[in-house]
Amino acid sequence: MVASKKILVTVVSVLALGALGTYAYYANRSPLAPQPAGGRPPGGAPATTGSPGGFAIPVETAKVALETLQEDVKAVGSLRSNESVVVRPEISGRISAINFIEGARLSKGAALVALDSSTQAAEVQQARANLALAQSNFERTQELEKSKFVSASARDQALNGLKVTQANLALAEARLAKTQILAPFDATIGLRQVSVGDYVKEGQDLVSLEDMSALKLDFRLPENYFGKVKLGQQVEIKTDAFPGQAFKARLIAIDPLIDQAGRSLSLRARLDNPEGKLRPGMFANVRLILSEHASAMTIPEEALVPVSTNQFVFKVVDGKAQRVQVRIGLRRDAKVEVTEGLRLGDEVVTAGQMKIRDGAAVKAIASDPTPGATGASGRAGTGAAAGGLPIKPGA
Repeated sequence: MVASKKILVTVVSVLALGALGTYAYYANRSPLAPQPAGGRPPGGAPATTGSPGGFAIPVETAKVALETLQEDVKAVGSLRSNESVVVRPEISGRISAINFIEGARLSKGAALVALDSSTQAAEVQQARANLALAQSNFERTQELEKSKFVSASARDQALNGLKVTQANLALAEARLAKTQILAPFDATIGLRQVSVGDYVKEGQDLVSLEDMSALKLDFRLPENYFGKVKLGQQVEIKTDAFPGQAFKARLIAIDPLIDQAGRSLSLRARLDNPEGKLRPGMFANVRLILSEHASAMTIPEEALVPVSTNQFVFKVVDGKAQRVQVRIGLRRDAKVEVTEGLRLGDEVVTAGQMKIRDGAAVKAIASDPTPGATGASGRAGTGAAAGGLPIKPGA
């Protein structure tokens, strides 16, 4: 008896809930608006075809434009001085004077280091005295030979003695000159390794000289770039010391020998450094510009629709999307060069390609730069309502 009552209560509850749901459905249902004859919506405008809802699909578009694109290759390299030398004496001796300040700029011919020259100066005086004696002896013998008092052989011997003493004088003067060490070119002096009073041997390091008015950049590229590399090409250099700043250089030399170990090509560029910002030994990020396309037709990279190995875009023609196969070239900074398939000024779809097909009616909308907005393709941009209609401002 108790079980029968429980079943009856359950059945009555289910029927009551069903009746309540039916009432709520019909109470909240809006009456259908009457449709005029001919299938036209109110206002008399014909229905637009091309989308499931009968409306133009909102898409973002861009026009084919002309830009300058550069074909380049990146590498790493090192900076070197335009001229660099370590000053070393050619003779042994004791340093009597140091005539420079470390880190200073010097001109060509400036005195750097002086060695004790007392011995060499004495040798020069002796050679000059011998030369004067040999000159007098030759002149006297020449007069006697004219008077037939001596033979021509004696005159020749006197002449030979004169030439020997002249050579001895030149040798003594050269030895004396080597006690004065001069700057071979305009440069910045480095840190000295010796002091006054040091006895140095020939070939010992004294100080370094660096010409930094211009710098050389040495870098390497794989051998497959050999056919594209040419003298005079522009090189862009960036260093960690000056982030965000680029320096311009020119390719001046290509090593004719390919490195067999790494199959790489050695290159050298040159750049002016009048302010001395860059220094030899710096690490450099290198960008070598192989070629430049001055009038390249470009579109945003997101306009491409890859299918297998081919590339397509949707071109907007009279409000409809037309699927077009294109051939592309260089890609740079989110732009791609189009070499075939489009013309200058053509309008292509850049967002919303997944919602359209060939021949579909489309409506171009402007991109919304406001962060966080949802675009036609799910990216930041102007949004669309659930039914495919653009969201009106202020809605």
